[in-house]
Amino acid sequence: MKHVVLIALLCASVAVSADIGPPIDIGVQARGAAQIVVGQVIDVQSRFASNQFGDQLIVSNVLVDVLETMKGAAQARVYVAIEGGTVGGLTLKVSDMPELKAGERAVFFLDGSGTGALPPRGRGRGILKLAQDDRIEGSAVTLADLRQAVRSALGRGGR
Repeated sequence: MKHVVLIALLCASVAVSADIGPPIDIGVQARGAAQIVVGQVIDVQSRFASNQFGDQLIVSNVLVDVLETMKGAAQARVYVAIEGGTVGGLTLKVSDMPELKAGERAVFFLDGSGTGALPPRGRGRGILKLAQDDRIEGSAVTLADLRQAVRSALGRGGR
């Protein structure tokens, strides 16, 4: 019986290592996000913007073709707003935000819902890029593992 409980706990608490900071707890991310989608980047448009503190910065609106919806209302496409990008000859790289390019796939944990550009939950920690083999980049966690962790966190069990 102890082994069954241990296996269940391991399945429910998948963590993914991040480039910055401690590992990401998928359960915490899943419960806190308004939407979770797997998608492929179609386009990235960068522009100058001001943040809530009045600082001028570059923000990229990333158009994502939604391949799968794990949480939230199903949509064909979503816009994700991330700090950083290039406008003209000026590039802003933000250390805790990934750079996204057309064709890349990722799992997006998003704050908010609707038609506007949504921020990732926990900044760059809310974007988990996928390698060709469906593993989260920089980890041994597969997309299937992540799906199961999200289902468990949201109380949907799954298989």
